[in-house]
Amino acid sequence: MNLKSFAALTALFVALVVMPGRAHHSFSAEFDQNKPLKMQGKITSMRWANPHAWIYIDVVGKNGQVEKWAWETGGANALYRRGWRKEDLVAGTMLVIDGYQARNGSKTANATSITFENGKRLFAASSSQGGASGSK
Repeated sequence: MNLKSFAALTALFVALVVMPGRAHHSFSAEFDQNKPLKMQGKITSMRWANPHAWIYIDVVGKNGQVEKWAWETGGANALYRRGWRKEDLVAGTMLVIDGYQARNGSKTANATSITFENGKRLFAASSSQGGASGSK
């Protein structure tokens, strides 16, 4: 292998390693630590994905209207390690979710934990302070 081929392969390898990191965001870039939220709602869907899974819930607002909220969590692998199971998070399940509001004011938030009606609590493996370690 000549020097030009080696340099090209090295550059390609570096690009492939760096690109996924660029797509990921820090907590403070998207969410406001000074805007904590606690909401109760019913799951409409759960998207198990990496680097973030998402919980979509319907929340009845102060005006009685249903608001659709999207809650970012840690990745599917991290959730599974913390005890989350797909069969626990089916549509219609009532939850209380704690987390932080998106900086842009949308109905998007970063979850730190969820609590089921029976009191079972799961940590969201999120990138928020206190959420990433699972301690709170």
